Amino acid sequence: MSYAPIILFTYCRPRHTKQAVEALLENSEASESDLIIYSDGPKNEKTVDGVNATREYIKTISGFKSIQIIERPKNFGLANSIIDGVTSVINRYGKAVIVEDDLIVSRFFLKYINEALELYKETPEVISIHGYMYPVEDVLPESFFIKTADCWGWATWKRGWDLFNADSKALLQEIETKKLCRKFDFNDCYPYVDMLKAQINGKVDSWAIRWYASALVNNKLTLYPGRSLVFQNGMDGEGGTHCDENTSYTVEISKTPIQLKKLKAKENKRARRAIANYFVTLLPIRRKEKKRKRLRNFIFIR
Repeated sequence: MSYAPIILFTYCRPRHTKQAVEALLENSEASESDLIIYSDGPKNEKTVDGVNATREYIKTISGFKSIQIIERPKNFGLANSIIDGVTSVINRYGKAVIVEDDLIVSRFFLKYINEALELYKETPEVISIHGYMYPVEDVLPESFFIKTADCWGWATWKRGWDLFNADSKALLQEIETKKLCRKFDFNDCYPYVDMLKAQINGKVDSWAIRWYASALVNNKLTLYPGRSLVFQNGMDGEGGTHCDENTSYTVEISKTPIQLKKLKAKENKRARRAIANYFVTLLPIRRKEKKRKRLRNFIFIR
């Protein structure tokens, strides 16, 4: 199997970065995988020490097939850094695994991701593979499809990333024209339309909301594992740029590998309902309208 290169995006949290790298190295596939690290430049004086410490650490990393480090001379911001980095690597390699510095992956993560990339590489309905699974109450299938695209430990091919549209206004217009607002909001269970509008108005800076919107308007699917292979470590209140302290997304990483078999390219409605029910628990409900209020920390502000 040809393993996809791993793109790791880092900023100013050396401890988190070290944990992310150590978790990747627990995967037996790491030694056969190229690692490409993007280190964003400091946004202000307060982040200079963290950026420098992170850069000192990443220069000591070993254990991968090859390591390339791209140090941004100035601050790109997470959205611009990811869009630029993924585009560059995808255009060179044709596929990529994307991990941020606040993600701790299972030792079975790279196995699942690479097997799924191979399994669905000729299935145009599938836009991406995702490694994190929300802490839903239901017991879900080993793997399943949802009409979305997600951001916590994922992978795609060039044919998938080519559909990414950075134009938030155009995406919103298409969602409204195609009458996809309710679908986009998981049947009114999470205010993603509001977030896309906040992106347009400059109130948030999220590549991920545009990635999800791009997938939906193109009627594409993302493969999820029934058990999470990723733990989001960035909501611990220790310097995350876009996330405050929050335990709502805490999961237990699966201790066993995901057993993949090729599925029909069709959305799993039961899994979608389970995720929608989980989203409801994140948001208060207005007494009369029964509409969900916007959260201060959207899941996709990353």
